[in-house]
Amino acid sequence: MSDTKTAIITGISGQDGAYLAQLLAGKGYRVVGTLRPGAATDIPGLAFLDIADRVELEHLDLMNADDVNALLRQEQPAEIYNLAAQSSVGTSFGEPTDTFQFNTLSVQHLLDAIRSVSPTSRFYQASSSEMFGNVGRDRLPIRESMLFHPASPYAVSKAAAHWLTVNYREAYGMHASCGILFNHESCLRRDNFVIKKIISGALDIRAGEQERLELGNLAVQRDWGYAPAYVEVMWRMLQTGTADDYLVCSGEVGSLEDMARLVFTELELDFDRHVSFNQALLRNVELDIIYGDNGKARRELGWEYDLDRRRLVQQLIADERAFRAWSAAR
Repeated sequence: MSDTKTAIITGISGQDGAYLAQLLAGKGYRVVGTLRPGAATDIPGLAFLDIADRVELEHLDLMNADDVNALLRQEQPAEIYNLAAQSSVGTSFGEPTDTFQFNTLSVQHLLDAIRSVSPTSRFYQASSSEMFGNVGRDRLPIRESMLFHPASPYAVSKAAAHWLTVNYREAYGMHASCGILFNHESCLRRDNFVIKKIISGALDIRAGEQERLELGNLAVQRDWGYAPAYVEVMWRMLQTGTADDYLVCSGEVGSLEDMARLVFTELELDFDRHVSFNQALLRNVELDIIYGDNGKARRELGWEYDLDRRRLVQQLIADERAFRAWSAAR
């Protein structure tokens, strides 16, 4: 029998799925990635990271419990990383029912399948800092012990999935952990995420292909980090003797305007000339400020993170240029 560990990654087509697959493949895992039924198997992120031939892809309907059971019974994975979700806060306001149903029932089906047919599998659930909502400046930074007060349908769904995972851990002794990730960026983000939008737009302006960039609330303050560094914590969480929940964040806070101005400064562009406000881009409910304390992950998991905002922006711009060059050469 082979000693090679099998890991299943749901939501393999997203930025975290691709970077996590790269990390696990580098550690010698057999990686199985799942896609929604009918989804294309040509995943740009895997191809860009040059690991497409090291990931086995399976179409899986996470809303179908029988299909989930069948896959876990067949694979008996050592580790399962659940990254599949409707992950856009903005989209969740327009599609609240679909967001809640998918983001909760998919987790329920995975947890039930582990309990029934693959009890030795270790489970990672992708939770979100959005679950905490507007906690107030006097209570920051956020820590794992704080109560949730979600401010969007997406955040509500993630909170429900988080507590499902905790419940199964406590009720059935499962090794099931939640990573509460704050905003984390990369060149593999979809264009509807604001940091990707800013960097992409600024590069287009720099190239003379665009004149202006429209943004919403520039005053919001967030804790931004680098996605390739954050996926390492997911893996570290499943190597521990005892499952638990961890905040994954930089511990540094800044406004969206600060981040955007850093991008424009790095590209030697005039922010005030090229950026304008569009009220239509405001959300129904917005988190004014949120940042976290990553001390638990550093102490208990041995994780290190040292990218400040300027170095993060520089890295993201360099990665975006590399991704664009790769895309153009395909």
